[in-house]
Amino acid sequence: MTVTRAIREHLPVPLARTAGAVRRRLRGLRYSYAQLPAFPPVATTPVRMLVGPTNSAGQGHAWAQAAKTLPDVDAVSFALHRKGQFQFATDYGVPLAWFGQPRWQRAQQQYVGSHTHVMVESLRPLFGARGYPDAAPDIEAMLAKGINVALLFHGSDIRLPSRHAKRERWSPFTPGDELTDRLEPQARRHAELVEALQLPVFVSTVDLLDDVPNAQWLPVAIDPAPWQQAARPLFSGEKPVVAHVPSNAKLKGTEEIDAVLNGLHESGVIEYRRITGVPHEQMAGVIGDADIVVDQLRIGLYGVAAAEALAAGRIVVSYVGDGVRHRVRTLAGREVPIVEADPDTLGEVLGGLIADRDAAAERAAAGPGFVAELHDGRRSAEVLQSWLIKKETL
Repeated sequence: MTVTRAIREHLPVPLARTAGAVRRRLRGLRYSYAQLPAFPPVATTPVRMLVGPTNSAGQGHAWAQAAKTLPDVDAVSFALHRKGQFQFATDYGVPLAWFGQPRWQRAQQQYVGSHTHVMVESLRPLFGARGYPDAAPDIEAMLAKGINVALLFHGSDIRLPSRHAKRERWSPFTPGDELTDRLEPQARRHAELVEALQLPVFVSTVDLLDDVPNAQWLPVAIDPAPWQQAARPLFSGEKPVVAHVPSNAKLKGTEEIDAVLNGLHESGVIEYRRITGVPHEQMAGVIGDADIVVDQLRIGLYGVAAAEALAAGRIVVSYVGDGVRHRVRTLAGREVPIVEADPDTLGEVLGGLIADRDAAAERAAAGPGFVAELHDGRRSAEVLQSWLIKKETL
């Protein structure tokens, strides 16, 4: 905590507010004559799409790239950059310091207004930090200008913990838990806004259709090539290498995964690699050097990390759940080639895979084709086309 903040927290509330306002005004003077962060050129295509501001797992940018493959469509991705977070590719973005500056906010509003379609991720504000808890005022302003607005949700931004806990045996959400108590009111507030706004809604994983039944599934999109190129032949090392990326340890069930994998590692059955602190551009090499990737054991879905490991032809082990498998089968006619496991069965499942490596490799071989059909961006472009390009009716 800074000295300034410590002093402010001991002031009476009215004085603290005044001090905060003065501090923001003084900070703003530093930006009054500074050069604004660059905006991409505005396209001249009939359809101009913008997506932002979270770019979660790089998906905002991936969907923009997918949209650009459609005729007469251009698209850009925007992201708010926060310190300490890995940055994914994006067309433009701003650091948090600029996000609160009125001069940038006006420029951003003008730039966004030059687009015909805007996809708002996670109901986060697009026009900067203006004291609003969500993007509702921004959306109202865009609709008033005749912009086509859609909503996109990635997961915890709309997933209702109490509903998930009733549905999933292994749910990480429990009443009184800090994460649950934080996400529950947010999900309820966002669901109310979705109902009130009556806009097109997309979700990135099929499990979220339980929370937003009228949404469309917009599959996560990746470039399979780097993952395929970085992959070594399965089981070519001295011991099977099992990797886990604890990007969100509580949601992924990392505690249970660690317990099983550390035990197998200490007994000499596997080499366990717990992957942390690796920038995304280096992850293909890290995943490609593993034989088995354990994704998560608690949520009941598959997302970007699993798709990347499947593209690399790795054996992916995760708790997908019957509901998600059925939905993908219904929506896409494909079987999810992820080996099912949960906290009770992980050790047994891994033992079976290691004992019958030919069968395990056969399962892994289905991964690249699955990703090519559903997650290389082409399927995402098809879904976006129904929103971006209106069919003429007779």
